[in-house]
Amino acid sequence: MTEGSSDEDQRDGEDLEGTISWRELLAEAIDALGRVEGVEAPDLEGRWIVEEASGLEGAEWVLGLDDLATQRGVAHLDAMLQRRAGGAPIQYVLGHWPFRTLDLLVDERVLIPRPETEQVVEVALAELDRLASSPSATVVDLGTGSGAIGLAIASERPKVDVWITDRSPDALAVARANLAGLGMGGRRVRVAEGDWFAALDGSLAAGVDLIVSNPPYVAADEELAASVRDWEPAGALVPGPTGLEAYERIVAEAVTWLRPGGALVLEIGSTQALSVRALADEAGLTDVRVVPDLAGLDRALVARRP
Repeated sequence: MTEGSSDEDQRDGEDLEGTISWRELLAEAIDALGRVEGVEAPDLEGRWIVEEASGLEGAEWVLGLDDLATQRGVAHLDAMLQRRAGGAPIQYVLGHWPFRTLDLLVDERVLIPRPETEQVVEVALAELDRLASSPSATVVDLGTGSGAIGLAIASERPKVDVWITDRSPDALAVARANLAGLGMGGRRVRVAEGDWFAALDGSLAAGVDLIVSNPPYVAADEELAASVRDWEPAGALVPGPTGLEAYERIVAEAVTWLRPGGALVLEIGSTQALSVRALADEAGLTDVRVVPDLAGLDRALVARRP
């Protein structure tokens, strides 16, 4: 340490302001992203990346754009741009993504939360509101991944008991982190590791009000976009040759765990409604219906235990 310097001076030196503003970096980021294959909205992604690097958001974004960028901020921005140029999905580049009212941590250990799944949550909440004879209903989210479905339900129905399960310890680590982000809103959420219903406590048998799941449903020979195929976890996408293997297990066992009148809500692929409906009929579930997404494609299947 030089004469007259202090620890505080040394710490400040690790994060010195540079000679380029965030506004200039935003322009550079947009230009760079515009040359990356697969980036459809460079203006929007550029803003997201600069927001993440700078920590500016809301009113601060407008007021702070002409501030000089820090060394750490520039390094973080460059690293994110490099990852995006290498094909990483923007959600993984940023490290978090909005889902309904939540801002979820996401990385390569879990699927990226999608708008279609937000609609599945809407269907699940409607079923839960119909079913719950008391506020303390029990919900199980099988194959939770990032925790998106189960934590959204816990956040929007805080008096409900929610179990979130996954067989992947890596996925559950992400879900636990997202659960921590709920604070007291997550006090009625339990996390359990295991393969589908094997993760649950036996005392829940015939007592669950709602089972909801977005299981793997991509057939082994189905073509996927490179951003999905090369980055998202294969085990959360492809359950087997037909894409129906997870449904076969979940639907067959759901009757054991649902209380009479309880509901099963599944996200499905747009071509799978007939096949999954047949599984529900075979399992003895009733009131089976398919709910389309906003694009008019089959997206959720609802069935009830008689």
